[in-house]
Amino acid sequence: MRPSPLFLLLALACVVISTLVVTAGGALAGAATLPWLALGVALAVDLVSGARFGVGLQAAGPSELFVGTGGALFLRIAGGPSEDVACRVEWPGGLDGADDTAFEREDATGDLLATVRFRARLRGIWRIERAWLRWTGRLGLIEFTPRVPMELDVTAVPDVRPVSSGLIDVQVRSELFGLKENLVRGEGSDFHQLREFTSGMDPRSIDWKRSARSRRLVAKEMRAERNHHVILALDNGYLMRQEIAGLPKIDHAVNAALATAWAAVVGGDQVGVLAYDAVPRLSIPPTAGRTGFARLRTQLAGLGYETRESNHTLGMALLHRQLARRALVIVFSDFVDSTTAEILVENLRVLGRRHVVIFVALRDPDVEAIGLAPASSLDDAARAVSATELIAERRIVMERLTRLGILVLDVAPARATPRLISTYLDLKAREVI
Repeated sequence: MRPSPLFLLLALACVVISTLVVTAGGALAGAATLPWLALGVALAVDLVSGARFGVGLQAAGPSELFVGTGGALFLRIAGGPSEDVACRVEWPGGLDGADDTAFEREDATGDLLATVRFRARLRGIWRIERAWLRWTGRLGLIEFTPRVPMELDVTAVPDVRPVSSGLIDVQVRSELFGLKENLVRGEGSDFHQLREFTSGMDPRSIDWKRSARSRRLVAKEMRAERNHHVILALDNGYLMRQEIAGLPKIDHAVNAALATAWAAVVGGDQVGVLAYDAVPRLSIPPTAGRTGFARLRTQLAGLGYETRESNHTLGMALLHRQLARRALVIVFSDFVDSTTAEILVENLRVLGRRHVVIFVALRDPDVEAIGLAPASSLDDAARAVSATELIAERRIVMERLTRLGILVLDVAPARATPRLISTYLDLKAREVI
């Protein structure tokens, strides 16, 4: 409870009137207290008329949200105190929402209803513990601001809408198990079956020993090898906490990694995960199937936001030691300039000698916009020059990685998932792994 701006204005007026009356003196001096008495009576009336004890706030909302997406809280006050009730929710660190929301009275029940929009900006379990209500008395002299508990949990999880929509399934099955497989049949590395040789088939596919035994021409039918190992290496250092397009880079990386993991599961491969910062935080060996994907999703949903610098040497050394066979390694990382990228480049070079490596870097569209924007002042020119230098140094690092035989995807966050899945399918179809 606190005085309203109207009360403060009236109190100031009482001060002025009382001062003038006292200064005038004479018979009017005794009337100096009358404005204060009137204000006190009005204050008491407002307090009695506006006070409501035990105001109950009912709240309902989604228990789970994809990180980066929005939801709504539905608030209800049974028999609300007045028409001008407003609410301010105390948002936890991982949720952002409206500051003040006004209630509206429902005609059917007379209850006050409000819808509060919010957005999940970080992964994790976030508890909305309380909210503040605000209304004024009938005379508008007092603002009542009770604090009411809510105790509502909202879990922000990685965005797997590309998985649940079925688009990845259609793309993978059409490219690996549809027409493309028929085109590469006979050029694969995995034996599929024997079939009778017919006109138009490649004569090199004839199995002469089996043909001699059966006294008819028999050909080997091959197909692309399945059951590859796909490793998702996530750099979770402080550089990956930088927000671009409304989310930290690590969340964009996790979303793209899970979408690619699902594509690999549908394609028959085994998927593993390594997440590291100063030390390795999460290591999951390659597993296949939907059960393995569910485990990956759960583990990555609980991946924290670290503030320490990444130790690429330690992380890559552990990965190199764990991989017993040739694998596709997808590294999600970031760097500030070409100097800080030296260690990362060297470790990727060593890893690329034995494995197929894709390096995924998330480009900041704001930096590019600053570099291309026309300069109207010296400050704008300085920012444009700095942005251009950062872009040039970034391009130098990407070119070095490309010359080392590493596939580089330097893309905006919105393009990371489709580009990465397309690259994976292309490598798999060409049997590069």
